[in-house]
Amino acid sequence: MATAGRPSRTALSLPAPSCNLAAACCFVLLVVPILLTDQQVAVAESLSIGVNYGQIASNLPSPEQVSWLLRSMRISKVKLYDADPNVLRAFLGTGVEFVVGIGNEYVPAMVSPAAAQAWLQQHVVPYLRAGARITCVTVGNEVFKQGGSNDTVLQAAVLPAMQSVHRALGALGLQGRVNVTTAHSLDIMGVSFPPSAGAFHPAALAHLQPFLGFLSATRAPFLINCYPYFAYKDDPARVPLDYVLFRPNAAGVVDARTGLRYDNMLYAQVDAVYAAIQGLGYTDVEVKVSETGWPSRGDADEPGATPEYAGTYIRNLLQRIEMKQGTPLRPATPVDVYVFALFNENLKPGPASERNYGLFYPNGTPVYNVGLHGYLPPMLVSSSTAARQTLSEMPSGMARLGMVARNRFSTTEKGGCRNQ
Repeated sequence: MATAGRPSRTALSLPAPSCNLAAACCFVLLVVPILLTDQQVAVAESLSIGVNYGQIASNLPSPEQVSWLLRSMRISKVKLYDADPNVLRAFLGTGVEFVVGIGNEYVPAMVSPAAAQAWLQQHVVPYLRAGARITCVTVGNEVFKQGGSNDTVLQAAVLPAMQSVHRALGALGLQGRVNVTTAHSLDIMGVSFPPSAGAFHPAALAHLQPFLGFLSATRAPFLINCYPYFAYKDDPARVPLDYVLFRPNAAGVVDARTGLRYDNMLYAQVDAVYAAIQGLGYTDVEVKVSETGWPSRGDADEPGATPEYAGTYIRNLLQRIEMKQGTPLRPATPVDVYVFALFNENLKPGPASERNYGLFYPNGTPVYNVGLHGYLPPMLVSSSTAARQTLSEMPSGMARLGMVARNRFSTTEKGGCRNQ
């Protein structure tokens, strides 16, 4: 996940809701870096970071409100775990870039060319035509997670489904505009230290060799979900907290094979993945961090899950990404990161940490301060109605969001497991 303004601007703090709508609107006009035009609401000077927008919760704000919140923070990259039409409609004309997903339960069906094309025609094509920016489709999530369900049918279907979706994109004239990949858990790695010795788990090799061939041929990224928090949680006595939180640490970790010094665990994990990919003969596949984060609360057996440490991790990560840093192995390639997650999600199963990875509580209050200034507007009657118009009611190629935004200034006020 990526970044925030310049390092001098980093922090997550929202203004308190005001009862005076005019005053609140004044604040938005003066402080929030959004450009309003007659045809769209666009993100101004967007940040490098992306964010995962999960929705396993019963109390989240509406997609229209979330659209304002993200753009007020200048975040212009969003990753979904599905292709929620309400979300895509709410962001039409904003310039925000989306990664949409096909859930694991639908992956085997996507092997059928007809099913893949039908899915794209329903979930992607109408929104692209209406002005959405969809740049990637993920087919499944953490399918090869060690110790997981080990669904061999699903695992065998991932690559054929990706190929089917890719061919369908070509048939629809979208090849080269939307790429296709899948996201992996870091435990797909058999060896991750030292980074230069990185190697994939033997059980996954049969799938990964042709998978990497597909990514190389289509110039799609290898997505990896990296959580240094897990390493610290499993062995807090031996894993240095400064090393996992991006805090200054004089010694760091030196890879004896390459002499490269690592001052944080995330970059070491990314370089281990690069080494594993190169070990299978591919040097042209880019690694992107599709998830990383730190929980602000956990159970008694989840050490380090505190707002202080979560804020430190995200704040320091934002600074690194905004500096366009690369890893020691790939210093010229800025690390591309999607933070997990936008909101705490109260319906996620598992330990308490799973429900507490959010930057925000569902009411728009920041869980901790990392320097990003945002605005979660109230839900207005007229804007709620307008924003829910169907695509068929919208003028071709033009979002209604501009009208909705103007209505906000004139109408009286009346939401890991991480496997989504």
